[in-house]
Amino acid sequence: MKTIAVIGSNMVDLISYTDRMPKEGETLEAPMFRMGCGGKGANQAVAAAKMGSNVVMVSKVGDDMFAENTLRNFQSYGIDTKYVNKVPKMTSGVAPIFVNSSSQNAILIIKGANNFLKPEDINKAEARLKDVDLIVLQLEVPLETVYYAIEFGNKHGIKVLLNPAPAVPDLDINYACRCEFFIPNESELEILVGKPVNTIEEIKIAAKVLLDRGLNNIIVTMGEKGSLWLTKEGKEVLIEPTKVKAVDTSGAGDAYIGCFSHFVVKTNNIEASMRKASLFSALSVTEKGTQFSYPSIEQFDEFESENL
Repeated sequence: MKTIAVIGSNMVDLISYTDRMPKEGETLEAPMFRMGCGGKGANQAVAAAKMGSNVVMVSKVGDDMFAENTLRNFQSYGIDTKYVNKVPKMTSGVAPIFVNSSSQNAILIIKGANNFLKPEDINKAEARLKDVDLIVLQLEVPLETVYYAIEFGNKHGIKVLLNPAPAVPDLDINYACRCEFFIPNESELEILVGKPVNTIEEIKIAAKVLLDRGLNNIIVTMGEKGSLWLTKEGKEVLIEPTKVKAVDTSGAGDAYIGCFSHFVVKTNNIEASMRKASLFSALSVTEKGTQFSYPSIEQFDEFESENL
């Protein structure tokens, strides 16, 4: 069975639902709170696992009350946690999330133990990682670890997917060019290239900056505008969005990445995998939370049949 390795972050999501965001210095009563497991790496791992992938996670948790819950959560989805290790005297990563009445969110990230995921952790997992079919990366762990993971994938002939989130302007694009897939959203693309991304045409121009620097494939997720795949050979594929009533957009990008990873490993068909990921992501925003909202295979299949 093919395997996906997610090398990256996990967080505890502390989600507050509010009618509006408070102004500076203002205290508001929020109608609802929910706590869950999140973090970009963990979300992507769970999305892939929910679709049926064999997933191994390489990550760090703290030495606190959240750690065991995070491990149990991974294991509940069948994710291999052998290489999810505790950092003594350190908190787990935490993400306070604020969601307003129009389903838009604002997120704070306290990386905690995620800052301690190092290249040597990849070396310790080498016997397991060298045989996987895809390595999935994000930027909620140290950049040196992300770069080392890309080198590891190249060394062992493993395809690498890099989701440059949260975006950092000093990301070394030379490393991105060594990845098979580079998948930012439009705001992350804007940060990376410093060009406007208000329309699809502007997004194409911004993406071409990176293609001209050597990227093989770039897939830009654009929320309500769908997703766009561009290649250095000039191919352009636009996947139209699936219209749904959004309740909470938290984790939608991670849902896309995880689902895309599952199907591209399974089928090696990028365009078809994008369509599946678009549907999965759309369905995820119809429920509250991040991993809570990711559909089962049965729910996804039903939704797909309704939207053919």
